[in-house]
Amino acid sequence: MSKDEIFSEFDESPSGFAFDEKVAQVFQDMIQRSVPGYEMSLSMITLIARKYAKEETSLYDLGCSLGASSLALLAGVKDKNIQLVGVDNSEPMISRCAANLAQANYNEWDLRCEDILDTKIVNASIVILNFTLQFIPLDRRLALLETVYAGLNPGGVLLVSEKIAFDEAGIQDSMSELHLGFKRAHGYSELEISQKRSALEDVLVPESIEDHKARFEQAGFSWSARWFQCFNFASLIAFKE
Repeated sequence: MSKDEIFSEFDESPSGFAFDEKVAQVFQDMIQRSVPGYEMSLSMITLIARKYAKEETSLYDLGCSLGASSLALLAGVKDKNIQLVGVDNSEPMISRCAANLAQANYNEWDLRCEDILDTKIVNASIVILNFTLQFIPLDRRLALLETVYAGLNPGGVLLVSEKIAFDEAGIQDSMSELHLGFKRAHGYSELEISQKRSALEDVLVPESIEDHKARFEQAGFSWSARWFQCFNFASLIAFKE
């Protein structure tokens, strides 16, 4: 696993964050050192897949990156006749995802390099947006969830993991400080933290749990719940009856 040192040197004219070849090379290290609770959430995805994945349906991983959530899904459905559909608009990510799936000896998968806003969801029992929705423009998030809802079979579920915001200033400040402490504890310098924050500003737009749950309801989901949270990162599940 290559170490994330992308923001270790000062850049006088930084550009916005992009999931390019440089990021793809270090993404596994980056997300593990940046997202508290990441490994735990993946293990829970496996358990959720065991319960909600149905025979002869598809599982969609929208924004699949290197395939960590795809592998977590597949680990829960080893004995079922199910196809995985992984979608990402980054060719470097898709290429590495394919290699990771092949190494794990999974054969029933379909990887697509395309914009998830253009992806058609068909015959799905589970759809995942794992730290993906936060990169979609705010005014297009509802339409994406409506597409997901339409493509889910009755009894299907949507899993969403996100960096979240808080309406209360005190809680927001406290959770942000705890997140900074997590990154420092995992070896990121103040320069790296500052430069990555600047690169992600205007690219990653977090929302509150309440915002997410309200949008799920707008999209048609019967009900939703938060099933995991660590500091300012949370995972939610939304159900289609």
